[in-house]
Amino acid sequence: MTFDYIIVGAGSAGCVLAHRLSANPAHRVLLLEAGGPDKKMEIHIPAAYSKLNRTEVDWAYESEPQPHVNGRKFMLPRGKTLGGSSSTNAMAYVRGNRADYDEWAAMGNDGWDYASVLPFFKKSEHNEQFQDPYHAQGGLLNVTRAQVYRTPVAEAFIEACVANGIPQNEDFNGAEQAGAGLFQFTIKDQKRHSTAAAFLKPILNRPNLTIITHAHTKQIIIENDRAVGVEFLTGKSTTQRATATKEVVLSAGSFNSPQLLILSGVGDTDELKRHGITAKKHLPGVGKNLQDHLFTGVSALATVPTANDSLSAWGQIKGLAQYVFLKKGPLTISPLEANAFVKLHTNPDPVDFQFHFAPVHMGNDGKADFYNPDTFPHTSGYTILPTILKPKSVGYVALRSANPLDAPVIDPRFLSEEDDLTTLVKGTKKAIEIMQSAAFAPYRKELILPIDYSSDEAIVQHIYSLLETVYHPIGTCKMGNDDMAVVDSQLRVRGIEGLRVVDASIMPRIIAGNTNATSIMIGEKGAAMILGET
Repeated sequence: MTFDYIIVGAGSAGCVLAHRLSANPAHRVLLLEAGGPDKKMEIHIPAAYSKLNRTEVDWAYESEPQPHVNGRKFMLPRGKTLGGSSSTNAMAYVRGNRADYDEWAAMGNDGWDYASVLPFFKKSEHNEQFQDPYHAQGGLLNVTRAQVYRTPVAEAFIEACVANGIPQNEDFNGAEQAGAGLFQFTIKDQKRHSTAAAFLKPILNRPNLTIITHAHTKQIIIENDRAVGVEFLTGKSTTQRATATKEVVLSAGSFNSPQLLILSGVGDTDELKRHGITAKKHLPGVGKNLQDHLFTGVSALATVPTANDSLSAWGQIKGLAQYVFLKKGPLTISPLEANAFVKLHTNPDPVDFQFHFAPVHMGNDGKADFYNPDTFPHTSGYTILPTILKPKSVGYVALRSANPLDAPVIDPRFLSEEDDLTTLVKGTKKAIEIMQSAAFAPYRKELILPIDYSSDEAIVQHIYSLLETVYHPIGTCKMGNDDMAVVDSQLRVRGIEGLRVVDASIMPRIIAGNTNATSIMIGEKGAAMILGET
């Protein structure tokens, strides 16, 4: 099989690449996806996303034991289906802060400043609410606020934030990011609008685009410092080979893109030697620089119905009936409703902390599994999720073995930098203040907190027990021109012709916000670079 372009990974960026590169009928494009088609019902129902964890559409990775979080192993969900994590995430559309991109440019990445990336955010977008210089209509990706269902506690959260010195902000993706308001989502007509739905479904009949699912890429074939194709598995033992006359593009995400590079002989030569892999290029930064957002929880029992009420057997039946027949009710929205971005520290970042707000709680008996809603209590409640946006802790991804079917070693080194824990304690205290505000009084039965939440030590133990990743891994094939950079500012792998990485792994530093919108933008900008349009 011979193609002009081979894209590995049909996720948030990969689907965008497939659409843009195949728009020219002269380009033969192959898109490989390790997972299957996005046919699972829960993918398309917004509030059902948490039921996708640990299923066939989830890589269901797990971290190494984290010594700075009581030795816990962390669940690391990643989408394994068409659309990737855009088919399994909470659908929040957040671009981060303009300073994030200006910082990337200041690190030597020309063309990645905010003014340069904004047109690529807008290129994708069809925004239902905002028409201004920061947004666009007519793009393939639908962006909207929740339209048909909202709980009263979401508005109370915004009022409580304002009462605590956080201004109201109608649009985090506009002129200013800081403030409290309602989320924007990748939802269309009350259905998830993943990159598969937005970018792939309209072009399935293009004769120059070949999509192969259940195709697990084994390695990139590199000859004379040039990527010339890939080997991939279909089934457990059948290996196929595809040749690329122009480029191979890795869009497999922050765990699998570095894994594939190392399997292909691109990485630290010491690691390659340990696994008996022939070295093609010494790039010691491959797999390093892993960063992620973390959150903990501050919850309360509620006097009004919230998402917990819909978790009972009857609640699920009722909610599904409302959704299927009326396109109304709690299943039409993401489990997230509102949000606030703030600055907690005197660092250079304009925004460094986030408060996600969800109309659901996990109880206080430790029996609930964050990744299994069936374990949540059925009593009404709501939660503020204090979220660190600019962690100092940095981890890595490495090979477990030379077997491409083995999960990689993922060690995020969560809270290895003491400042991160200090920041989370400070943010949790702020969340408690917000939760105690008068705006919540009509809806608040009682807080679910440590017995002595005035004690930093009690809050630290609370954080250790509730801490979770926001599944925003980035940075493991970072862009730059230093010794640890993996790709240049054109996303070309250093020292290897015909090979690029186009996904969240290229971010040199994590952004101040949810990462899916930025991954889609990277897909748009990467496609334009490949086509010579920028």
